[in-house]
Amino acid sequence: MRSITGWVIGAVAVAGGVALGAACGGDTPTPGDVPVQTADSAGVRVVTYAGVPANVAPFRLAGEPRYRHGGGPGDYIFQFANAGRLFPDGSAVVADLDGEVVVLSADGATYEVLATRGEGPGEVTFPYAVLVLGQDSVLVPDSRQSRLTLFVGDSVASIVSLPRAAHFGVAGIGSSGELLLWNRFPSRLWIDIEEEWLSGHMTLFDTETGALDTVASYDHVPRQRSGQERPIILPSGEVTVAAGRFVQTRTDRPEISWRLPDGTVEQIVRWRPGPNLLTGELLEHGEAYNRMLGKMMYGMSEARLEEVIQADMARYRAMIGQPIPLFGTPFADADGNVWLPSYRPAYPEEGSPYTVISPDGEWLGQVETPPRFRILDVTGGLVLGVLRDEMDVQNVVVYEVVGGSRG
Repeated sequence: MRSITGWVIGAVAVAGGVALGAACGGDTPTPGDVPVQTADSAGVRVVTYAGVPANVAPFRLAGEPRYRHGGGPGDYIFQFANAGRLFPDGSAVVADLDGEVVVLSADGATYEVLATRGEGPGEVTFPYAVLVLGQDSVLVPDSRQSRLTLFVGDSVASIVSLPRAAHFGVAGIGSSGELLLWNRFPSRLWIDIEEEWLSGHMTLFDTETGALDTVASYDHVPRQRSGQERPIILPSGEVTVAAGRFVQTRTDRPEISWRLPDGTVEQIVRWRPGPNLLTGELLEHGEAYNRMLGKMMYGMSEARLEEVIQADMARYRAMIGQPIPLFGTPFADADGNVWLPSYRPAYPEEGSPYTVISPDGEWLGQVETPPRFRILDVTGGLVLGVLRDEMDVQNVVVYEVVGGSRG
C-alpha cells in the first residue's frame, strides 16, 4: 500500500512533537480518589475507573491568548473556521466554511490564502479537515470534489482522488503512513433498520490503486422509527486518529477504544459516570449559538429566525431532566492524548471543559476553556481554536499551555 508519508519523507515524525510535555513538567498525574484497575484480556489492555476522577489536569490554557486573528484591520474574515492545525513553528493553517484554506503567521499578524474556492488544481470547495505533515506541508481533503491535495509551501505537490462515496472522510494518518478513513456521514438511511445502530466503518485507503480495506465497524447512528419525530438530541459514534491509531467512541457510552490501523483492538478505557441530564443552563448556550448560526448561514428575516429558534428551543426545553450524551466529538493532540469535550446543545464543543486522557489510558483531568471558544488543535505547547466575540465575529486564536495545580 502506498503511504502518504511517501510524499513527504519523515513528515509524520516532524508533525509530532511534545504537545503538553513542557506544561506537565514530567510528573505523573493520578486519578485522585477513584480506584482504577488495569488488566490484559486476550491481548487487549483494559483500564477501568470505578467512577469519574475529579482531578484537574496539570496544565491549562493561559489567561490571555498569544494572538487573535479575524477581527482586526486587515485580518482575514472567517465565515466559519471549521478545521485547523498548528505547524511546528507555531504558525497555523485553517480551513474556512466559505471554501478557502488560510495560513496564519506564527504571531498571527499576517495571513496568506493557500487555497481559494473553486474546482481547479489547488482549489477547494469543502475542506472539512487539514492534516499537517511538517513545516509548510499540508494535506487538505475536500469532500465535494472527493480529492486530497498535498500543499508544500504555497504550491500543489500532489492530488489524489478519494472514494466517491460521500460518507467517507479522512480521519488521519496511520502509524506507518496509511490513510485512515471513517464514516463522516451515515452510509445509508437508518430509518427502521433491524439493528439498534447503523454501523460505520474504519477503512484503510490505498492512494495508488484506490482500493478500500474495511478493518473494523462501530456503532455510528441510532435507529429511528418512521412516522416518529426525530429527537433533537441524539448520541453518535465517532472516530478520530491519535498517534497513528484509530480512536473509537460512542457519545452515550463511557468508553474509549484504541485500534491499530489493521483494526486490532489494543486498549480500552472505561469509567462509571453518574447520570448526565439536560439542564436549563446548558440551553442558554444552545439558544445563543443557534441564533448566530441562523444569521450566518440561512439569511432569514429576524422574525422568521426567531420563530425557528423558539420552536427548536421548545423541543430542547421539553427534554430538561432527560439524559444527554456524555461528551461531544473527541479529538487527539500531537502527543496522542484524547480530548473529550463535555456535551453542549447545538454545538457540543463551544465553551466546553475538556477531559484529557493519555495514550496509555491515564486520566489526566479536566481543562477549562473560555466561553464561546472551541479547540481546533493542540500541539507544541500551544492550543489553536476559534473564539467568537460579542458581535459573533470569529477570531482564530492561539493560547499557550501552562502548568497548573492538580485537584
